Amino acid sequence: MYRKGKLYFRYGTMGSAKTALLLTTAYNFEERHMDYMCLKPVVDTRENNNVIRSRIGIERECRWIYQHTNLYDLARELYRKDNRIVDWYLIDEAQFLTEQQVDQLSRVVDDFGSNVVCFGLRTAFQSHLFAGSRRLLEIADTIDEIKRTCNGGHKPIVNARIDAAGNIVNEGAQVEIGGDDRYVAVCRKCWRNRRIEQARRSELPLEFDDEILSDTEITEAPGQ
Repeated sequence: MYRKGKLYFRYGTMGSAKTALLLTTAYNFEERHMDYMCLKPVVDTRENNNVIRSRIGIERECRWIYQHTNLYDLARELYRKDNRIVDWYLIDEAQFLTEQQVDQLSRVVDDFGSNVVCFGLRTAFQSHLFAGSRRLLEIADTIDEIKRTCNGGHKPIVNARIDAAGNIVNEGAQVEIGGDDRYVAVCRKCWRNRRIEQARRSELPLEFDDEILSDTEITEAPGQ
């Protein structure tokens, strides 16, 4: 068997149309009668059914990837039982893959010649890499950034988590599923400036005893 595949990592911030790109790719494969499979880690709990859904309203059925799923075994079973080698695996929310699952995908590419395209975030809300994204950056054959601009006109880098008032959240679990109500993609400068502004707002003015005494002496009339 000689088939030459590739492991792709296409990353972008929240709102960069990663999922829409995956779904339109799947549609194009379907139009051309190409063999493909859509998958998504079950960590993303926004959908009750096994579907990949874009914020623009398009969706497609997918196969769940659980924490214990061995993706190499999945490809091997398809070949053994159905004599099927999937040409293209399209994986949404790839940042939630484990490092082991990324390694399994690389074996699927090398042993079966399948192409694997992983779409996902690069970093979490504190600007640190997800485990799955880190491994993909380490071993993927092709790495592409899906670009967009933030409100300030710069390239967004940070997927900032926000609270109900729109303030940036700096603490919490790495994984918290949410949409525009919980996350905003900002450039590094905007992220830093908004955090500084929030810190300044939280500081209370301090009064010292000598300042209070000085004010009292000024307001008292002479001889009192």
